Amino acid sequence: MKLAPAVFLDRDGTLVEPRHYPSTPDELILYPNLAPQLRHLRKAGFRLAIITNQSGVARGYFDEDDLKRMHAYLESELHRDGVEIDGVFYCPHHPDGVVPELAIDCSCRKPEPGLLYQAAADLHVDLERSWFIGDILNDVEAGNRAGCRTILVDLGTESPPTSPIRTPHYVARNTEHALRIVCRAERIGPEVDTGYLPESWRTTAGAAVDRGTADTIEVTP
Repeated sequence: MKLAPAVFLDRDGTLVEPRHYPSTPDELILYPNLAPQLRHLRKAGFRLAIITNQSGVARGYFDEDDLKRMHAYLESELHRDGVEIDGVFYCPHHPDGVVPELAIDCSCRKPEPGLLYQAAADLHVDLERSWFIGDILNDVEAGNRAGCRTILVDLGTESPPTSPIRTPHYVARNTEHALRIVCRAERIGPEVDTGYLPESWRTTAGAAVDRGTADTIEVTP
């Protein structure tokens, strides 16, 4: 089977509004205005998948049946907007968990790239032609380690990266902006600003972001 490109999206803070360990479907609130770009990418041949750490399972805040109900609801909400998701891949582990079989170090908890490798195998994805969009640098690192191009959605929480493996190819103001960057880079969308950086990154000595198709921008004090 021919391998397809994919856009992988983190869940909390990227696809849905950030909340502290959401445990019921109604707590998953999709950001507005994402559906048109997601539909466009799907029509262009991209797989769409959610990649998410869910340590709340290991911590005993909710169980995997609860999580599956939440994800079924999320997929139904996306479907209502005409967006089909190819898969949801989650890590239930955390070494500090209270559920013994889940209280482990694993290869699937981001920044480990295991979930991306699993998604690539299950969905027949070419990782080098794919993108990973997330709101923390652990997402960026997982995507970079798997060979994807990466975009950090700026929620104002992340300090400038100090190593190449944690440096995104692009930074976006929000997830809609990130999806527009993907469309532009893939030549299936109009011009879009690709030079955005959080203000705190611009004033921090030594920070640098590789823009992928653009020049590397050195940020100096």
